[in-house]
Amino acid sequence: MIRELSTNDFWILAHGVKWTLLLSMIAFIGGGLVGMLIALMRTATARLPRVTAYLYIELFQGTPMLLQLFVVYYGLALMGLDLNVWIAASIGLTAHASAFLGEIWRGGIQAVPKGQVEAARALGMGYWSRMYDVVLPQAFKVSLPATVGFLVGLIKGTSLVSIVGFVELTRSGQIISNNTFQPLLVFGIVAAIYFCICFPLSWLSEKLEARIAAAS
Repeated sequence: MIRELSTNDFWILAHGVKWTLLLSMIAFIGGGLVGMLIALMRTATARLPRVTAYLYIELFQGTPMLLQLFVVYYGLALMGLDLNVWIAASIGLTAHASAFLGEIWRGGIQAVPKGQVEAARALGMGYWSRMYDVVLPQAFKVSLPATVGFLVGLIKGTSLVSIVGFVELTRSGQIISNNTFQPLLVFGIVAAIYFCICFPLSWLSEKLEARIAAAS
């Protein structure tokens, strides 16, 4: 029986937004930390870390995020690691984000002119000092638009965790739709919420890219 949306339904959507944003933040921060390690490995002089990081990136970029979530949630359970949906979703999205952020930041690191790196080496600066004081600040500036753009995709990608039972925005909309029998209205509202979250970030990404292009 069709019924109108109630105040409680909007509270459910609000909680869904909260969990979507929280999960996105966890995945972005965790993915950023691991992604920085991956980027450094990809630009290392030694062959082993470069190849390891390359295979890691190819694995997560070459397989669907949904499949990765299935492997983490169901595959690890078969191995005796019974993870709750929060941990499984966080691990799956963090691994996915780290591969993409690692590749984005690898490009930023390699965009820094080699002459500056060689000059820093000639001044006697060690590896970590060169990276911290010379390379990474410039790489961060170059990579910032793509990083913000990826964050937009990550926020929308959290909708996939509903398949393993995580109640975020999309899953909240599905629950309400099943109770009200108004899928067009409910998912229209859900889409509008995603738009309100993602559009400012997309706009920021475009502005940053234009500013960096004008400064170069």
